[in-house]
Amino acid sequence: MSPRDQLNQREIQVATMVWEGKTNPEIATVLGSTEQVVKNLLRGIFDKLGVWTRLELALYVASHGCAGWAANQESAAAAQVARTA
Repeated sequence: MSPRDQLNQREIQVATMVWEGKTNPEIATVLGSTEQVVKNLLRGIFDKLGVWTRLELALYVASHGCAGWAANQESAAAAQVARTA
């Protein structure tokens, strides 16, 4: 299992947005949440992936197929919607 597989959908979404260069307030707006929630999510992502900073996270995402992360997340979200419909 790859380290990315340890992340849930929301964590993947946050990690991808960090890679895209979004700030915590921008991420919070997209998620419809608060900055503190984003900080908590980032702390969990850092722990799971073994990184210490946003830069390390962005580099991790970039070196592990960055664009595919968002695509995988979108397909998983579509599958979830299909299951509940």
